[in-house]
Amino acid sequence: MDKAALRRKLIDQRLNLPDRLQRADALQQVMRFWLTERTDTVIGAYWPIKGEFDPLPALHRWKEDGELQGTPQRRKIGLPVIDKQRKTLSFHAWYPGCPMEEDAYGIPKPKDTELLVPTLLFVPCVGYAAGGYRLGYGGGFYDRTLAELTPRPFTVGLGYTQGYVDEFTPEAHDLPLDAILNDNGVVWPV
Repeated sequence: MDKAALRRKLIDQRLNLPDRLQRADALQQVMRFWLTERTDTVIGAYWPIKGEFDPLPALHRWKEDGELQGTPQRRKIGLPVIDKQRKTLSFHAWYPGCPMEEDAYGIPKPKDTELLVPTLLFVPCVGYAAGGYRLGYGGGFYDRTLAELTPRPFTVGLGYTQGYVDEFTPEAHDLPLDAILNDNGVVWPV
């Protein structure tokens, strides 16, 4: 399997989805409904790039819902900050309007906000397959980060139905996700 070619193909397809906004709305609903069963108070996510689904509106609503319900522990959202030396991620508090700056890859990240340790982590999927396997951008940042985090957060992949890869062979370092959501609902575990 030529993963680099597959990544390019899937990203191109995602960028050119004629109904991407409708799919994003559907996935926002799936995500919000799925979160109602969770008791997490610190969730890690990502800043969307290259046509990725944007989880931040649903997470901001989750945070606000917790405040309206008087949740005893304040809910927090973290976005990744890259450690270039170790090629891992840490998560720092994000909220609308917080100070941001670009990382080495030109992706916005929180600037000088609180370090968080998420118990639930939403990860972007370029592609995904049966068994909870995710195809990312190939940098290995999430795999290295998850291998080091103790306890390991519950991991949830987010992607559109177009990103499903029927024939995918995971490599030894690939860690399966605990769940995958797409614009049709929960696709892993089934």
